[in-house]
Amino acid sequence: MAVAAEQAPAPVRSRLLRAALECFLADEYHKVTTRRIAEKADANISMIRYYFGSKEGLYEEMIRDTLSPLLDVLDGPMLSSVEGFTDFLRLYYDTMSKRPEFPRLILKVLALNQGPGRRFIQQLLERGRTRGARTVADLKSHGQIAPSVDPDILRMTFVSLAMMPMLLKDIFEEQMGHAMDAAFIENLAEFNGRLFTGGLAPAPHE
Repeated sequence: MAVAAEQAPAPVRSRLLRAALECFLADEYHKVTTRRIAEKADANISMIRYYFGSKEGLYEEMIRDTLSPLLDVLDGPMLSSVEGFTDFLRLYYDTMSKRPEFPRLILKVLALNQGPGRRFIQQLLERGRTRGARTVADLKSHGQIAPSVDPDILRMTFVSLAMMPMLLKDIFEEQMGHAMDAAFIENLAEFNGRLFTGGLAPAPHE
């Protein structure tokens, strides 16, 4: 009987992205060196320049790679109906529960007047704002949400419902006395989805 071959190591680029995420989550940007990332990824430091151009390029690609499941939704059918908001919340919670430090990293970057990743994150937020406004217009045209809904208020409300449970995850778990496990996250997504979509429903006079 043939012995199964050992699993091949992940490609260098993937290892560098994973190592960068671990390093940047654990320490301040200016304290993380490309040599440290390369060593953690078991890669030659020259591969960072080859794949990403620079430390900042790697940082931006790390953010894009982590957020890719969420960014892909903006181009897909999930948000073509109000029910999709619940699905998106579920996807966000699932993505961030695997990396609960990541929302804090994003807020830390945005809290700086300038710094690595800030411009890039702002571009992602503007992309979400623009496409979100288009989604709201489509939903209004099909009578799925009230004509009076302000796209910016909707976006801020949705971001609040999405981010806060992950930002304060440790505190909430300590207060509740149990972990926010998969079952809890599912219930939270369902409840917040109903709460959110309920506020979008057209009133009788609309």
